[in-house]
Amino acid sequence: MSAHQDVKKVVLAYSGGLDTSVILRWLQKTYNCEVVTFTADLGQGEELEPARKKAEMFGVKEIFVEDLRETFVKDFVFPMFRANTLYEGQYLLGTSIARPLIAQRQIEIAEAVGADAVAHGATGKGNDQVRFELGYYSLKPDVKVIAPWREWDLTSRTKLLAFAEENQIPVTKDKRGEAPFSVDANLLHSSSEGKLLEDPSIAAEEIVFQRTISPEAAPDVATEIAIDFVSGDPVAINGVEMTPATLLTRLNELGRDNGIGRLDIVENRFVGMKSRGIYETPGGTILLAAHRSIESITLDREAAHLKDSIMPRYAEIIYNGFWFSPERRMLQALIDTSQHSVTGRVRMRLYKGNVTCVGRESPHSLYDTRVVTFEDDEGAYNQQDAQGFIKLNALRLRLGGQIGRRGGTL
Repeated sequence: MSAHQDVKKVVLAYSGGLDTSVILRWLQKTYNCEVVTFTADLGQGEELEPARKKAEMFGVKEIFVEDLRETFVKDFVFPMFRANTLYEGQYLLGTSIARPLIAQRQIEIAEAVGADAVAHGATGKGNDQVRFELGYYSLKPDVKVIAPWREWDLTSRTKLLAFAEENQIPVTKDKRGEAPFSVDANLLHSSSEGKLLEDPSIAAEEIVFQRTISPEAAPDVATEIAIDFVSGDPVAINGVEMTPATLLTRLNELGRDNGIGRLDIVENRFVGMKSRGIYETPGGTILLAAHRSIESITLDREAAHLKDSIMPRYAEIIYNGFWFSPERRMLQALIDTSQHSVTGRVRMRLYKGNVTCVGRESPHSLYDTRVVTFEDDEGAYNQQDAQGFIKLNALRLRLGGQIGRRGGTL
């Protein structure tokens, strides 16, 4: 029996676009199996009902279209932001953090409908194939995974369109020409890659940007907002309490209107190649700055520095697709423990692409005016104590200098 005959029912991560529509029909023809479609609303900003109608047109009997925005922000985005996560010092991991949720829900649906396989539309060159499949195998070790881009011979846009024509798959008119670039979006960010963006020496045209106006076009008057945090998570803007997804949506609007969150980077993919991407994370950029600001008065120095030291490792784990790994869970436990007192309010000024903290306060603040003041501290701090502190820290340097190792010479 061939591998194709082994598959009776497969759950496909389905967007309704050209690629996944071709995959749906290809699965039906190649594997002669029942296909179940799963379409997740993660805040990509597109109408999802057309995906349902397309799936019905292909004879799909079990169609799942689900709004996962609140789950996405509460259980994936916010835990990541507690760590102030940046991959390679810049990237806020908007695509990376969405994949484990999609994989998790696919496996849940597969088990609910009795499917023996799952499928995705990620190519064999990118990170997403790794993220999806590491998630699948973590949650259902014996699941069969189908990755059409690694199996079929539809290796070009022309061949995809030809397959679509042959199988009566509707193709939107703009897809009949070469797409200018590839876009992936969710409530946290939008990502643009490929085609006219493949030369990293050429600046991206304004048409590339989906989520933000240019800083030059932003208002000449700054916008000031207050963000309230409870145990490391934002809960309100300007005193108005909001659900996680509603709050991030509002921050996105504020970021968009002030030209905040644009990023043009060349990153190192897990599979080994370098890739140029244009990312827009308006709300996330504000949230990162605000979270660091409330931490600045609530976190102990050594706790904050330890947390910063593990962040690059934590970011790499998420970027590479290991959200469900034991090491990510271990680091998450440490990060979450650090957030117990990260509660308070920060005031942020938004202006032409910039995010600046202009005030912060907390009932758990470690900032003590009596100790730090330049005025009379009335004995709160004895400056003479610094002499012994300095001498003890200088001891090894003095000993080295005495035998000729001056100025740090080894």
